[in-house]
Amino acid sequence: MSEQEKRDNPATPKESVSSEKKAKAPKKKEKKPNRLLRWFKDLKGELKKVTWPTAKDTIKNVGVVIVCVIFVGIFIWLFDYLARAVIQALFALFKHLG
Repeated sequence: MSEQEKRDNPATPKESVSSEKKAKAPKKKEKKPNRLLRWFKDLKGELKKVTWPTAKDTIKNVGVVIVCVIFVGIFIWLFDYLARAVIQALFALFKHLG
């Protein structure tokens, strides 16, 4: 039987299936880029999209942070002073009662 007859003959399905499998060449693996390299490339692209603040904006923001830190520090100092005064008054009261 010639090759053409084997292909045309439906009586031999096993041979045609196996010949189809043999005919297909194995696919070459596509080379994947290194994950770390891809991460750095993505990082570089994202950093290009960032709008960086000007020097004037940075100084203004630093000033706001310093004022907020001072305000919170004074608030904590006042709360500590008042709490200490109340606790000392309570100890003095219980000392005289007991």
